[in-house]
Amino acid sequence: MNFLLETLQLIVLSIYYNVEAIMKFCIPSKKKNVTGEIVLITGAGSGIGRLMALEFARMDVALVLWDISEEGMKETTRLSKERGASRIHYYLCDCSNKTEVYRVAEQVKKEVGDISILINNAGIVTGKKFMDAPDSLIEKTIEVNTMSHFWTNKAFLPAMVNNNHGHLVTISSSAGLIGVNGLADYCASKFAAIGFAESVALELIATGKDGVKTTIVCPYLINTGMFDGCSTKWPTLCPILDPKYVAKKVVDAILTDQTYLMLPKSMYLLMALKSCLPHKQSVILGKYLGAFNFMDTFEGRQKKRI
Repeated sequence: MNFLLETLQLIVLSIYYNVEAIMKFCIPSKKKNVTGEIVLITGAGSGIGRLMALEFARMDVALVLWDISEEGMKETTRLSKERGASRIHYYLCDCSNKTEVYRVAEQVKKEVGDISILINNAGIVTGKKFMDAPDSLIEKTIEVNTMSHFWTNKAFLPAMVNNNHGHLVTISSSAGLIGVNGLADYCASKFAAIGFAESVALELIATGKDGVKTTIVCPYLINTGMFDGCSTKWPTLCPILDPKYVAKKVVDAILTDQTYLMLPKSMYLLMALKSCLPHKQSVILGKYLGAFNFMDTFEGRQKKRI
């Protein structure tokens, strides 16, 4: 194809996809049917992981829960059954341990079947400034928040590719889009998770596996206890998010094959500003929004606990 034809194709498709995006924004997308799917959620023993399990419990799916807390998973299982879940399985698994992920994954395949919706949700935060964080905690943050995605995808993606059917979900963070003072290791792990997810998505597109969908979720602070004590300077613009609201929005994004989900919607504007503003202006905007001190209360509480 010559230069003129390729350029014309680019212009026409760009117009088409932009019109399509505007229509999807204005008109709610039809939700896909997930009956019979096998949904695996890491970090399902509490927080958003548990709440997403409860959302899926209303649907005719098989739920597979992974966590390092057996008590947490038992409670999630109990609550899910109350919501109507009839097929639910839980497994103790440290997602940061590659060997354990592969071992438990094989067990899941034998006992439940091939995973068709994989939600990488497990995450941790040290809550310490870079120079104050022990090396062991920095390494653990990267292992849980980033490397675990490599191992779970390697374990379950081949079956999705073979069937050209499935969904990969990456629960990242707004801290994976914009660097935050006091969260160097956490931001690095979440930036990496997004980069990994985007690259895998492009590999799937390049190989023609359009039946395997991907969703990347980037919420602001969620009131789950993970960032207990953190505050927001402008709650109208950047509110502390309600966990039930986030879980519902994530499941809706999966059901409508939404590629990116940022919460709240103001994050879309902040990302656009980050891309076009001079660096110094971005810094003063960050100060104005409270990005330089919103971890102060959190750090204070961490010290009290220690």
